[in-house]
Amino acid sequence: MTRFPGNHDDPGTAQIDSEAAGWFARNRNSPDRATRKAFEAWMAHPAHARAYAEFEELWVDLAQLQQLSKPIALPQRRSPVWRPALAVAAAVLCTVLAVNLGTSRTPYVQQVAAQEQGARAFKLPDGSTLYVNANTQVQIDFSAQQRDIYLQHGQLYLEVAADKERPLWVHSGAAKVRVVGTAFDVRRGQRQLVVSVAHGQVAFSPDGRPAELALLGARQQAIYDLQKGTLRQQSLDQDDVADWRSGRLAFRNRDLASLVDELNLYRRQPVQLAEGPLGAYKVSGNLDVNDPDALIKALPALIPVKTVAQANGQLKIEAR
Repeated sequence: MTRFPGNHDDPGTAQIDSEAAGWFARNRNSPDRATRKAFEAWMAHPAHARAYAEFEELWVDLAQLQQLSKPIALPQRRSPVWRPALAVAAAVLCTVLAVNLGTSRTPYVQQVAAQEQGARAFKLPDGSTLYVNANTQVQIDFSAQQRDIYLQHGQLYLEVAADKERPLWVHSGAAKVRVVGTAFDVRRGQRQLVVSVAHGQVAFSPDGRPAELALLGARQQAIYDLQKGTLRQQSLDQDDVADWRSGRLAFRNRDLASLVDELNLYRRQPVQLAEGPLGAYKVSGNLDVNDPDALIKALPALIPVKTVAQANGQLKIEAR
């Protein structure tokens, strides 16, 4: 990273450096929505964004010094000139947070199997918060070197505590999602694997290969078709990410195939969808996660479909 020479003792620059350190500390502690919006507004100023990026890099340097509890040489970088205020702020923050490093890196393993209804929340030992949707199976496996979460089926939302030395990975089949500190949602159904980002950035590889990598930022979503092997991206409203936690989903011009895939999280027996162009029908409306059948009954009034009872007791949505 290029350092920007100049008057490093300028009071305005020192103030920005101090603010950057403060925002970095807040962002490590799962900030709420109001704090995230304030941070985004602060980062809109180029000088603020530059100071924050420099602070992140300096934090990595200090973390490397702490890794082995003994002095090691810092990596050589171009023009390594740190502003005094930035260096002091990082050193102070490093001292404040050091007491928590041992606890957050303690090995931790847990299996989560959610019931048919109701979301559950878990505070993880690294400071992250995990929300698990209905009919979801998750395994959490944290070691001193890495943080791994395995989503077998269902949906989760993570507010990830930042730890640049130990990124967090979400695995779902061959797919991988890599994050440092952000908030995002992952849903795995029968048809789709969907990754939605509330804030921050994630790297999503639907087949686990680095060559097939999608970088998603705030209010972006990637939808991977598990049967066709295709990936598409789209933009979202802020409130659309993990709205299932409120118990009600609002959707507009949603593909029927995607809607049914999500709706099936809330039913004992999944609804079947007839093959063909039916899955591309667009639907708008609301879904009460505690009463998914209400939407199924309303579908024929919204689009030209019908529900047909099968011999095995399941329902199938067909063209009318």
